[in-house]
Amino acid sequence: MSNQPLNIAIIGGGAAGYFAAIEAKRNCPDADITIFEKNPKMLAKVEITGGGRCNLTNSFRQISDAKHAYPRGHKLMKRLFKRFDHRSTHEWFEREGVRLTTQEDECVFPVSQDSHTIINCLTGLATQLGVRQKTRHCLKDIKRYEDGRLHLSFENGTEADFDRVAITTGGSPKGEGLRMFAEMGHEIEKPIPSLFTFNIKDRNFLELMGTVVEPVVASIPGTKFKAEGPLLITHWGMSGPATLKLSSHAACYLSECQYQSAIAVNWTGESRRSVAEEEIGGIAACNAQKQLATIRPFNIPTRLWHYIISRTGHNAEQRWGELGKKSLNRIIETLTNDIYQIAGRGKARDEFVTCGGVALASIDLHTLESKVCKGLFFAGEVLDVDAITGGFNLQAAWTMGHVVGNHIGS
Repeated sequence: MSNQPLNIAIIGGGAAGYFAAIEAKRNCPDADITIFEKNPKMLAKVEITGGGRCNLTNSFRQISDAKHAYPRGHKLMKRLFKRFDHRSTHEWFEREGVRLTTQEDECVFPVSQDSHTIINCLTGLATQLGVRQKTRHCLKDIKRYEDGRLHLSFENGTEADFDRVAITTGGSPKGEGLRMFAEMGHEIEKPIPSLFTFNIKDRNFLELMGTVVEPVVASIPGTKFKAEGPLLITHWGMSGPATLKLSSHAACYLSECQYQSAIAVNWTGESRRSVAEEEIGGIAACNAQKQLATIRPFNIPTRLWHYIISRTGHNAEQRWGELGKKSLNRIIETLTNDIYQIAGRGKARDEFVTCGGVALASIDLHTLESKVCKGLFFAGEVLDVDAITGGFNLQAAWTMGHVVGNHIGS
């Protein structure tokens, strides 16, 4: 086998798969590399990310610690970022002719604002390098021969032997795609949804649909789960970056609670209650003759402020000077700690990200090679690594794909 070019299979035609294939081919030009994708189209998830504009990474300027972006797998990502991080990704794509731009929210997109720019770059480069790309090939089984080669069976009846195999199939929401790896001896963390919206049954609250509040601090009472950012009120409940971040960090907890939990919203965006006390106290003292409805603390949207006034048992026509200490405290409490009940996950879309997958304990954290099956590698969301919204999941895919591409041929 040492005298023959390596025969390498990449299972999964997504971000991690393409990066692994391209880097492996560059490192081993003589290797025979094939990407197998179960769907009719390659890079389908990349196509729709960022609303079709492809939020391919993040500047990380607002991330002081990897655990803030990666609720699961942050230690691994911190280690791998020393070898290929967001700056490396930026340089990689620009070197390949893709101009990138960083938005005010630190999300990075192609200047074209079109995900096909990224897709064409990856598929074109793979074709140019001689990487075979096959769709409609869903992996059915893996067997390892005594000589180390891996026998792959696909659901369409195709079978083939390979020297090395990389699994880059993405998340497996129902866990079925992980069964073969469990049977091989890999430890599996049960896959559950991450990055989802919250159903809220409060009819009065839902009448605020379309309202965006920025920023808020959303948290799960009695836990350390907390997220900051814009919150969007929808016809079913809560959405927006703050909600998605919170769902990511609290994914396991909320699953255990069967998505029935309290959520606290601080509409001021200030973590210190004293800031709200000072603001409300100052408004009341300086505007005693003005109606509550006419002055919005923290520039809160008008509809939301009217709702909060009603929620605290007051009338919009009441004057600030008529409020006693208890009334002011009730307003402050609602502004900083407004409690609602989560009544399930939002059903507006399928889960885009899952947490869980092949446990990192089963993987060599330097090479991403399986500890139980030599020659088998893993990269991307098939592993128990996931991130908040903002380009962090794709960055993990580029990083892990790059690492696998640099080791699978050695």
